[in-house]
Amino acid sequence: MCGIFAYLNYGVPRSRQFILETLVNGLRRLEYRGYDSAGVAFDTEATDEKSNAISIIKTKGKVNILNTKIFEDQAHFDTQLSHHLGISHTRWATHGEPSPRNAHPHRSSEENEFVVVHNGIITNYKDIKLLLEKKGYHTESETDTEVIVKLLKYIYDKDQQSDSEHKLRFPELVEHVIRQLEGAFALVFKSTHFPTQCVATRRGSPLLVGVKSDKPITVDQIPVLCTQKGNIAGSVSDTSRSSFEYENLSSEANFCVADDAAMEYFFASDASAIIEHTKRVIFLEDGDLAWSKDGNLNIARMNSSTPPTRDVQILQLQIQQIMKGSYSTFMQKEIMEQPESVFNTMRGRVNFEDGKVILGGLVSHMDYIKRCRRLIFIACGTSYHSAVATRQLLEELTELPVMVELASDFLDRSTPIFRDDVCFFISQSGETADTLMALRYCKTRGALLVGITNTVGSSISRETMCGVHINAGPEIGVASTKAYTSQFLSLVMFACMMAEDRISKKERLRDIIQALKVFPDKISEVLKLDDEIKSLAQHFATQKSLLVMGRGYQFATCLEGALKIKEITYMHSEGILAGELKHGPLALVDEDMPVLMIALRDKTYDKCMNALQQVLARKGRPIIICSKGDEETKKLGYFCVEIPEVPDCLAGVLTVIPLQLLSFHLAVLRGYDVDFPRNLAKSVTVE
Repeated sequence: MCGIFAYLNYGVPRSRQFILETLVNGLRRLEYRGYDSAGVAFDTEATDEKSNAISIIKTKGKVNILNTKIFEDQAHFDTQLSHHLGISHTRWATHGEPSPRNAHPHRSSEENEFVVVHNGIITNYKDIKLLLEKKGYHTESETDTEVIVKLLKYIYDKDQQSDSEHKLRFPELVEHVIRQLEGAFALVFKSTHFPTQCVATRRGSPLLVGVKSDKPITVDQIPVLCTQKGNIAGSVSDTSRSSFEYENLSSEANFCVADDAAMEYFFASDASAIIEHTKRVIFLEDGDLAWSKDGNLNIARMNSSTPPTRDVQILQLQIQQIMKGSYSTFMQKEIMEQPESVFNTMRGRVNFEDGKVILGGLVSHMDYIKRCRRLIFIACGTSYHSAVATRQLLEELTELPVMVELASDFLDRSTPIFRDDVCFFISQSGETADTLMALRYCKTRGALLVGITNTVGSSISRETMCGVHINAGPEIGVASTKAYTSQFLSLVMFACMMAEDRISKKERLRDIIQALKVFPDKISEVLKLDDEIKSLAQHFATQKSLLVMGRGYQFATCLEGALKIKEITYMHSEGILAGELKHGPLALVDEDMPVLMIALRDKTYDKCMNALQQVLARKGRPIIICSKGDEETKKLGYFCVEIPEVPDCLAGVLTVIPLQLLSFHLAVLRGYDVDFPRNLAKSVTVE
């Protein structure tokens, strides 16, 4: 949700203007996550007897507004800075309304001694705030974040007033602070007392570090210092010593290309903000604390269950993939990319000659999965719909009980999980908070954990035991499109893999795999209906509601299509199981209520026709998505969209695309920002 971007240059002379432009551009790369305010903190010219000072600029609204405010006064912008840390943030309001006062970075005092940017939610902030007020430290904003930096100031003041010869270092101060925090967070700190030093830490929210040097980087891993106790404990009053021996860090326990290397570090909540600067990144684990000083990067871990090293990974992301190209919006681009994204999801995994599917991330666990008690799919939103869409096929091909759970409800019920269950966690970002919490719940109960994500290095991909990367490519638009169809196809491939040894399923498998061979072409055929669907949208642009009905394999399409319409057109829309029409929803149908019916020539066709007749009897004017060449069904519709025939279990991919296009055109006609729908964020990293 919120976006963090920080840039540190050491031994690389950069003008203040270059630094600020880098920070602003980093925020622009994070805009797709959703936000309502933005801010930056950077070094300014010294005043009075101070050796350094921090300036904070914050605005409500878009990053462009922040950019204008930053560059109003360009005094000293040409100053070259060999060592500098700047931090920036886009905020999505949780505690306190969108305003400059509530925007990040937050400060410890009027002198800006410590500043912080934060992604996440601190659940015990009221208790900390009450304590600080008793100590004379009062907050300026309504946020939960401000107590973090005020607590840091309190611990620093207490340490400075003590008689101890050893004064706490910057990471030790931060460690004492995060001992007290409950909730989820990714934090980056800056201070006038520790100029050019950066401390970053995470728990439950994503954070990665990009590294760049003027010398070749040959380091593949960084050893990680571990707390002696393996966890964090202590109280605010205890500032005696850190759990870590920071002053004893050896040169082998940090990231150092060479003693005289010029280094640049980029701290971000998303790889899209880093890719234009460097492809070498380090993904921080939960409980990690990263400290940059004198061009070196040290990492300490507070969670003894995480690995003792951190890999320096190479991003496969290309800068062109996060640009719009010739399209007006990212959503339009991503809808039109689906033939390619679906092909990439299947590439190297489906052997059309042998009729086999091999998902490399699951191969070593397949024997265990085939012997499991049940399959449980846990997700939120669109990812949940992809599991609903494929549940019927999974039940058919595996003959196992298949449960599909909304992550938040799954946790609220404390659902029983057993050691012989296999739990799948589906998330485009791999950082969805509810899904991650469900994962950790299942982990404590000994189930096999399988991740299905679109983001390499995400929390779900690291914390699960095996999984599938859907290879859809970066998805920038908040309303998920190509990730849904790639998740759908990944689950279909998993079902095929589960049934490869079943003689009774051979014919069914052959039909599915042969259809997959030409599937990208089928999607391209549906995308050619764009102008036709745009014309349809013009007839309904002023409507306030839309019912979407279907059954069987198409029920998930109804749910997903209705969600897309709600997300970006702000029109009320409901996905209804056609079999439930008489049990309540029929009361909504009249000549003024738009009804979209999915009626394909599959085994539910006759039942869908019964529901359609009920709509027509109430003077409804249905829009119908039907099989190509179905003239009988076309006669019943006020407007018809024909899709190519494919096996019923795959048709959901083709039927959802017209609904994606419909929602896109409705939003454009209604004058809404398609890529940034109100009140929504791309990656939901808080509950």
